[in-house]
Amino acid sequence: MRFFIAWGFWTISLASAVAADTPNVLLVMTDDQGFGDLGCHGNPVVQTPNLDAFAKESVWLKNFSVSPVCSPTRSSLLTGKYNYRTGVVDTYLGRSLMRPDVRTLPEVLAASGYRTGLFGKWHLGDNYPLRPEDRGFQRTLWCQGGGIAQPSDPPEGGSYFDPILRKDGQEFRAKGYCTDVFTDGAIDFIQKADATKPFFAYVAFNAPHGPYQVDTKLAATYAKRDLTPMGFPKIGQPWAGPKVAVDEIAKAYAMIENIDANFGRMMKALADRNLADNTLVIFLTDNGPGGIRFNSGLRNRKGTVYEGGIRVPCYVRWPKMLTAGRIVAEHTAHIDLTPTILEATRAATPTDVDGRSLLPLLRGDAKVWPERTLYFQWHRGDEPEKFRAFAAKGPKYKLVQAIGAGDVIGKWQPKYELFDLPNDPFEQHDLATTMPAEVEKLKAGYGRWFADVTQLGFRPARMILGHEKENPSRLSRQDWRGPNAGWKPESQGQWHATIAVAGEYRVTIRSKSPFAGYQIACGEAKVAGAIVGKANITTFTMQLTAGDAIIEATVDRNDVTRGADYVEFERIIKP
Repeated sequence: MRFFIAWGFWTISLASAVAADTPNVLLVMTDDQGFGDLGCHGNPVVQTPNLDAFAKESVWLKNFSVSPVCSPTRSSLLTGKYNYRTGVVDTYLGRSLMRPDVRTLPEVLAASGYRTGLFGKWHLGDNYPLRPEDRGFQRTLWCQGGGIAQPSDPPEGGSYFDPILRKDGQEFRAKGYCTDVFTDGAIDFIQKADATKPFFAYVAFNAPHGPYQVDTKLAATYAKRDLTPMGFPKIGQPWAGPKVAVDEIAKAYAMIENIDANFGRMMKALADRNLADNTLVIFLTDNGPGGIRFNSGLRNRKGTVYEGGIRVPCYVRWPKMLTAGRIVAEHTAHIDLTPTILEATRAATPTDVDGRSLLPLLRGDAKVWPERTLYFQWHRGDEPEKFRAFAAKGPKYKLVQAIGAGDVIGKWQPKYELFDLPNDPFEQHDLATTMPAEVEKLKAGYGRWFADVTQLGFRPARMILGHEKENPSRLSRQDWRGPNAGWKPESQGQWHATIAVAGEYRVTIRSKSPFAGYQIACGEAKVAGAIVGKANITTFTMQLTAGDAIIEATVDRNDVTRGADYVEFERIIKP
């Protein structure tokens, strides 16, 4: 099932200089943009002229799949491994922290002579040693947690306009719309191209993920259109969801049009520097649409293992090596892009990964492409449960057990469905009762896969506090855990951390609303106090012991105790 040669083998060739004709790599991924959110995929409303033109210049991975939600896709994309191997199981509450011992694509490329940069959304850990700058990216410009206006956003943040971002380890307030800002950073990185040092730029826009914040004038042009199902082609499955919110669709399409314009800016930057011919450009999205809207007839949307949740656009352009207009029909996935990029860049032979290099398919010279089954699973919780909300996608048949996704209270009963995808791409005809042998075959394969990818367990990855590489460190509700953790005002959670150095720490507790009292425990150290007149913030010192610690911080407001929104630790370094 896997390639078992160690990653260490790669280092044999990493010290040598990269070849003069080694390609640059531009990997672009959007957030919550579904299969149907492109003009070239049959959407008659959304305006994506640059992406549509790019699609014509590219090889289309027609049946490309990702995880049903964000962080799992991102961990697989950057490692070539199924997300469970990386420790990532979900998108929040500490379940999206990628273990620090997992080797990443940018680490390998940086070691082989590439300039590496991330511009946009990371969503695999906000604190050392889990940040992008700790995982192989030399230049970084990124938003924290799951995105802007979420609990991971800094206390003064919350807007897609003039957002608070992190740039090369420093927090700052940017000027402009987030997608424009990330594109500006990527273009600046591209324009600093060095003929002797190719670049790897990972541009991961947080749009069109909600909240749907965008220029009102741009959204107004879509608000004038018929954005109900009546205004779109009648193909495949009906739209998935209880209620169509046309105002959200208008804003989402405006965000996508803005993405398209910025994508065009990046393509122009490559052309202006005469880099287009030998730059491998990949465009994809991280899961199905987050909202209820047209999805090219695919079944369901984000958060499900139906095709509407996991099948996404993926186009690959490399004029020097690939023929425009080629269509790859084989099933491919997020785990394949790391080995593909590594073979293309000659950085190493892809090993110890679950995916395959797609270069033979992209070039059209694959004499043999062995059949395989791809697996996808997602549900809420600290650890994955066997047979809960999964799909096994073979060359012809796809087994779906969609029950149990999201938060589930109580027991869930599995329901197995089987689809002949080549003849039923919209998953309209369940063959499970007529083909029980095929169902059992795919279930057995899934069982072996699940046992394999979960064998390392899911002990929480720990952020390290007081380390010289990040001091101070701010913790948010994004990464706390525990049975009462959540994003509701009354939620309470705990952070799993390691205190790097024993000593005195300056601790700051922040809450979005005024509070009168506070309590904090960090391992054996505890502090409690009251605030005269109430405030949103309090600062004090604690003497902490080095080692692993569980941190809990609560505040009292109107006789109600709730978790703090942020806790900041700064090791006091005395001269």
